[in-house]
Amino acid sequence: MLNINTTNDGGKMNVELDGRLDTTTAPMLESELKEKLGNSSELVFDLQNLEYISSAGLRVLLAAQKIMNKQGSMCIKNVSAAVKDIFEVTGFSDILTII
Repeated sequence: MLNINTTNDGGKMNVELDGRLDTTTAPMLESELKEKLGNSSELVFDLQNLEYISSAGLRVLLAAQKIMNKQGSMCIKNVSAAVKDIFEVTGFSDILTII
């Protein structure tokens, strides 16, 4: 189960994820981003309530990063210890901007 809460403030899009980002829920986030990212110049993921991320979830974050490299910036904040461990083991902590 994943709850996605997006807000757009001018060119800044905030995405709060609550639950698990896995093979079942990653397509939901992917379609949400495709629909709402548009011309945003800044994308911020708040992962405070994200319990788990799978390789499918990592793929969605990587795709979002590639889009934002062309049109602005992306960062990830409030990462839990469990999710941070996954980022570090997979090398994503070197690819993504985590604040």
